[in-house]
Amino acid sequence: MSEADGDETDVRRAVVLDYLAHGLSDDGRPQYAKSPAGYAVGIEDFQLYQVAFDEDERLTIGSEVVVEPPAERGVVTECHRVEYDDLSSGAQSELEYVVADLVEENEERFVDFYNDAQPITLRLHQLNLLPGIGKKLRNGILDERKRKPFESFDELSERVSGLHDPDEILVDRILEELRDDDLKYQTFVGRREQEQNQ
Repeated sequence: MSEADGDETDVRRAVVLDYLAHGLSDDGRPQYAKSPAGYAVGIEDFQLYQVAFDEDERLTIGSEVVVEPPAERGVVTECHRVEYDDLSSGAQSELEYVVADLVEENEERFVDFYNDAQPITLRLHQLNLLPGIGKKLRNGILDERKRKPFESFDELSERVSGLHDPDEILVDRILEELRDDDLKYQTFVGRREQEQNQ
């Protein structure tokens, strides 16, 4: 795709969480009228989608697809956002593995969260939103990053005493944001829209 065709940043990609070759079970249409369907999670902002797929394509869980804009879609024919509770049980169980893979594949982006996290209020810091990170660990991260920015999850674990599995902590937070839509602060889910609305 050339730059003249459109801005690459406007293309939203997602990873397939569940592929239902015979369509959605709650689709009241006769079997012959149903198209293959499934669920996907956005790569950038972890938005959840219910999608319909082109009948001629066979996809597997973990396939990457374009969900927005409609003009850029290949195998996706329809797409709309859903909540965690709307996902199939297969998609819900796959979500944790896909989110963990996305965090691992985009290590630099997520390590930068530890490098760039800022206070939200006078008493609350973005780092405190992460499961298991209290005042002591937060201060350890802040002190270490003043000396030198972190470059990897391994380096985070080595330099910050008591911080084990910083990648899994992020996965847990992302899953918490996906499962609980009443959370006051969303750090990862829907981030792209929050930035566009500012």
